[in-house]
Amino acid sequence: MTEQAQRNEVVAEARRWIGTPYHHQADVLGAGVDCGMLLVRVYVDTGVVPAFDPRPYPVQWHLHRDDERYLGFLIERGVEVEAPAPGDIVVWKIGRAFAHGGIVTAWPLVVHAYQPEGMVVESDVGLPGPLSENRARRFFNPWGKR
Repeated sequence: MTEQAQRNEVVAEARRWIGTPYHHQADVLGAGVDCGMLLVRVYVDTGVVPAFDPRPYPVQWHLHRDDERYLGFLIERGVEVEAPAPGDIVVWKIGRAFAHGGIVTAWPLVVHAYQPEGMVVESDVGLPGPLSENRARRFFNPWGKR
């Protein structure tokens, strides 16, 4: 399968999760998922990255620690890019660390399990809001480390 075909598959799979309730550390389509496990399920289930499980992790670790645990998983499995393409990952600094991620569908559209919304949503993060206003963010291409 070409990279472009895989990117299309990633975007389609991410969108299948829209409406799944937000639930810390869960990874069940339609029942519950958080932002980290959404990324794991989509990229592992589409064959982009080998299986791994980052759990357990405290719900508010990013508010109390400086270690970049979430960011570390992305750096191990991808390469940082300046501008995202569909299927790439965006991660935001929340609290003291990069701790919220989503799947780019067509920048600035992103599918993410967003706790304030209570579910997986596709958001335009270019519009004014908590993820667009002066918040540090980074982009990763998961195809870059093959």
